[in-house]
Amino acid sequence: MIRIIIFLLLSHSLYAQSKPDELVDFSSIKDVLKNDRLDESVRIKQEKNEKLRIQKARASKARYNVPGENDFWQIMSELWLVKNQQILKWDFQKPDFGLETAFQDFLEKQGLLEKSFKILLIDSANVTHFALPTTANHYLLVLSLPFIRTLDLSKLEISLLLMEDMARADAELFKSHIRPTAKDLIGTNYVGSSLDIKKIELVLKKYDEMILDKGFTFSQQFEITKHMDRTLKNNQELWGTYYRMIVKIDKLVKENALYKNIARIYPSPELQLNWLTPAKSNDL
Repeated sequence: MIRIIIFLLLSHSLYAQSKPDELVDFSSIKDVLKNDRLDESVRIKQEKNEKLRIQKARASKARYNVPGENDFWQIMSELWLVKNQQILKWDFQKPDFGLETAFQDFLEKQGLLEKSFKILLIDSANVTHFALPTTANHYLLVLSLPFIRTLDLSKLEISLLLMEDMARADAELFKSHIRPTAKDLIGTNYVGSSLDIKKIELVLKKYDEMILDKGFTFSQQFEITKHMDRTLKNNQELWGTYYRMIVKIDKLVKENALYKNIARIYPSPELQLNWLTPAKSNDL
């Protein structure tokens, strides 16, 4: 277009030089400029419409997105809790023990300042304690009220138990068990088809398997126990409280059939005591 304008200007200039008594007519140049502006306006409008079309298409497709890694676990954990409400019995009038405040204070004293959590008390012994996977730096901690009452656990003992669960969550032991099954769901898109409910059911079955049946391996439990040992060994009071708590749990598993499943999910309190190999002390 610029070339055309230059050509017309040169043409008119030469024409004017050949006929000095006549005025140069710029109307053709104005028409070219006008048409050029119209073409530019059409182009801008078309580009704008195309961007809007792409945005709408993306928004429509996004409606069929399965959440990515960070949000997926929270949604699945909450779905599992709802699905197992009758087993867990979390929907009951809970007394205010001040556990969340006590645990928050405990974490701060240990220098764990960037952690957020939710303690879900359940009125069932089917699950004694467990950290369900959720979003980054957040913990969904399931805790059995009958369990802590039976053992008469102090707030400090409960805090140590929950800290142990947090260590398992940080190591992603649960996620590593579920992820091979969940990988075909996480972050996928099912536009043009329907969500495969069977895949969700398979993930929930893996939740059942981990929480209610198989639990953690001996090697995983060993690593977590040694982690707690290293973390607490500089504070003999905390270390002794942790050790005595495991003694209580070991005794409970051996004497109360209602809680025998603990040794299968967390193998095992007796082994943990051996792994800790405490120095003999009258304080214990």
